[in-house]
Amino acid sequence: MVQQVRIAALSEIPVGSSHEFTAAGRVIALFNVDGTLHALDGVCPHAGGPLGQGQLDGCVVTCPWHGWQFDVTSGQHCLTEAIRHSSFPVTVEGDDVLVELP
Repeated sequence: MVQQVRIAALSEIPVGSSHEFTAAGRVIALFNVDGTLHALDGVCPHAGGPLGQGQLDGCVVTCPWHGWQFDVTSGQHCLTEAIRHSSFPVTVEGDDVLVELP
């Protein structure tokens, strides 16, 4: 069953930033790319690094632990087509940022 969870206030996520939040027992990485919010599973599949603490360059986040890179708009790994990280739909209602979690 899918649930919509409030994860943050829109004012907490300025354009060009990445942040890490915990919701429904999961770590969620939230990114603001040119005013559009994107959410990925916050745990890098390589070695468990914190993607929400990674450097965001355009729509690509770099994991701070070992440099794995993902397109935050899709979860696609930037070098290996077979790797797609979990992403979650994001909606904004007023100042509330909501993420759909399974």
